Amino acid sequence: MTCIRECSPVSRAEIAVKLQLSKPTVSLAVDELIQEKWVVEKGIGESSSQGGRRPIQLFFNEKAAYIIGTDIGGTKVKIVLCDLCGNILADTSFSTNTYLQAGILKQMAIETERLIAKNQVSKERILGMGVGIPGITQTESGLVIEAPSLGWVQYPFIAEAKRYFNFPIYIDNDVNAAALGEQWLGNAQNKRNLLFIAVGTGIGSGIILNNQLYRGASSAAGEIGYMVTNKDGLKREFKPAFHRYGYLENVAGGKSIGDQFTRAVLKDPHHTLFERAQSSGLSGEDAFLFAKKGDSAAIAIIDDAIENLAFGIVNASSLLNPEVIILGGGVLHSAEYILPRVREIVNRYLPSLVEMKTSQLGENAGVLGAVSLFLREHESILNFHDEGDY
Repeated sequence: MTCIRECSPVSRAEIAVKLQLSKPTVSLAVDELIQEKWVVEKGIGESSSQGGRRPIQLFFNEKAAYIIGTDIGGTKVKIVLCDLCGNILADTSFSTNTYLQAGILKQMAIETERLIAKNQVSKERILGMGVGIPGITQTESGLVIEAPSLGWVQYPFIAEAKRYFNFPIYIDNDVNAAALGEQWLGNAQNKRNLLFIAVGTGIGSGIILNNQLYRGASSAAGEIGYMVTNKDGLKREFKPAFHRYGYLENVAGGKSIGDQFTRAVLKDPHHTLFERAQSSGLSGEDAFLFAKKGDSAAIAIIDDAIENLAFGIVNASSLLNPEVIILGGGVLHSAEYILPRVREIVNRYLPSLVEMKTSQLGENAGVLGAVSLFLREHESILNFHDEGDY
């Protein structure tokens, strides 16, 4: 199956050569896959240089089944219906805050039901669902250890989900899921060692080493936001923007940048944003916008944030030695401002050069990563990696 999926279109004879199997063995397996509709025969290939009958080509049937991918964010929950190759057939979303009390899982079930019905997909063809959650999760037990933005502590997500869904579900941290998405369909394809860093309200990372997602001893690996990138700043002025949030995200996360810019603007009654800073406060996006316009206060705040972020990347890269670093999250909106500055600092201090890119999947990294998570975790003929690889 993996050979056909990755090499499609391919003939039986080519499979036999690639996998070093006998032709009768390959034909038996292929016939079974065709009968189960995982593989289809169509067209004819090129004849060989010696002439003769041209072989029938085998194609992986990406429409044989479907998977639901869900990304639970601090502001919205996004759900997609995908085929087996990660093509999004349809998507929907709803406000996270609106359903925090009423029940996120219940609303997920309602939206998923609508998505399936609207696209006229038979429920029997839904293999299951992958879910990315903004917190520390245990994939094996299905327990959310802590998700601060959702108010979940020791929340039995999978056990609760069984009340609403009758198909298998797998969960993981949302940034871990995004890392899987970028490796599957984004800017980290064919990379076995990568670091995905999401910079938004907070800062987190997903780590894939030797083609395996690294979760750590207590499923808390990748919490790069807790890195201390300036010990003097830590001693002098560290006040968490959120309960239990770390140093790096409190100097380089979007919430912190917005708060710092608000304080700077309030010191200048003549500033264009003074009244808004007084009434509602300013965001990280405001700071980036005004830094690009040449605002000195915004530039100083952004430059300090970028420097701290770059130092965090230097530290993580020195330890993990990834092939590529992918930056994602809200940072993508200002990537053209941030990336060159980060690269300059990283290249200056890192002993070996590392490829650095922004997320190719953007806002879909989480949902497509959730689909990839399902495909990796679910025990089926569709497992993406060889046994023992994941």
